[in-house]
Amino acid sequence: MNYELTTAIQAALEAGRDILAIYNDPAQDFGIERKADNSPLTLADKASHRRIMQHLEPLGIPVLSEEGRQMPYEERRDWEALWIVDPLDGTKEFIKKNGEFTVNIALLRDGQLRLGVIYVPVLGDLYFASEDMGARKLNVPCAEEFPSVEKILTGAQPLPLRKRDEAVDGFVVVASRSHMSFETEAFIEDVRRQHSNVQLISSGSSIKMCLVAEGKADVYPRFAPTMEWDTAAGQAIVEGAGFKVLDMETGRSLQYNKENLMNPWFLVEG
Repeated sequence: MNYELTTAIQAALEAGRDILAIYNDPAQDFGIERKADNSPLTLADKASHRRIMQHLEPLGIPVLSEEGRQMPYEERRDWEALWIVDPLDGTKEFIKKNGEFTVNIALLRDGQLRLGVIYVPVLGDLYFASEDMGARKLNVPCAEEFPSVEKILTGAQPLPLRKRDEAVDGFVVVASRSHMSFETEAFIEDVRRQHSNVQLISSGSSIKMCLVAEGKADVYPRFAPTMEWDTAAGQAIVEGAGFKVLDMETGRSLQYNKENLMNPWFLVEG
């Protein structure tokens, strides 16, 4: 059994439970702060980060987390492996209380994404991927006690759950709910000129990448800023499902542990 994958799944589930406890507390104001880039930070971000670190640190692999200390490139460039973590992806959606936020955990080894785990606490949807299993999904409702990871691994369904049928469903574009840019709108208009029936889905966080991996959407264009921890787990799942996450400039897969942790514009294609 892939111990790194089982550890990441357990960490994501427990972090999701910690997030949901804060999310559902009527007396909670989320303790919202502002980071240097003016993005929000809540008590849930911090609680999730602590829980994930409890699980990952004993494995002895460095952790690059949005809420952790940002190590200089000189320190991390020679690492053979590292975890890339977003403890709460979609903090704006969390604050809006629309449920569209996730826990993202990915493992990079020798420059390649080896596994990814995404958990959507409100829905209970768990997505994961590894080199030996491909991408899978299982609904695991947030609870005091979770099923064993062994049951999760055997019960999860391979992705995509079904092949897209444009004749039936139309051509489906998924776009960011909180970061719709002019370039994205122009891309969607270009798609409308190419396809007779275009459906648009808006969603937050890494759920957008999961929708492509699952077979519910054909493409997700991202022409707005993202960081490596926003996309690493999602890319592992998309690629595990047999699809692509492409740098719009180079046409190659997004790369990780770069000197600049900001991603270029990219396209997720089903």
